[in-house]
Amino acid sequence: MNIPALTDRILAREVHFHFSRSGGHGGQNVNKVATKAELYFNIHDSQFLTDDQKKRLIKIAGNKVHHEEKILIMTCQEERLQIANKEKVIHHFRQLLAEAMTEPKQRISTKIPKSEREARITEKKFSSKNKQLRQKPTLEY
Repeated sequence: MNIPALTDRILAREVHFHFSRSGGHGGQNVNKVATKAELYFNIHDSQFLTDDQKKRLIKIAGNKVHHEEKILIMTCQEERLQIANKEKVIHHFRQLLAEAMTEPKQRISTKIPKSEREARITEKKFSSKNKQLRQKPTLEY
């Protein structure tokens, strides 16, 4: 299943929204209108994500996850309109899910050639010698 279709299913069935008044400046609009959008997603109970994807999502989301219940909470209060804040939160959620669903590439370790290692050691010895020459000579009796 492709990622956009899966995120649409998750948004339709497993995501809940809550709206409240925004904080900060804004005058009457902030004091009267509930424009702050909060998105709640229970990662642990998700039926659409695999265990690896859940682990990756928790790692990527960081402090947005309430760790006891594994609930992802994302908020947006940048716009004056509730629908605009909701769309921004959904956009950020989709990006986060897409990042969690893509399989990370496995790193292929390469062996450093012997000539490279020797060149690195000679360069280190040269810089060490330069630093020793910069020091003041000590007087020994």
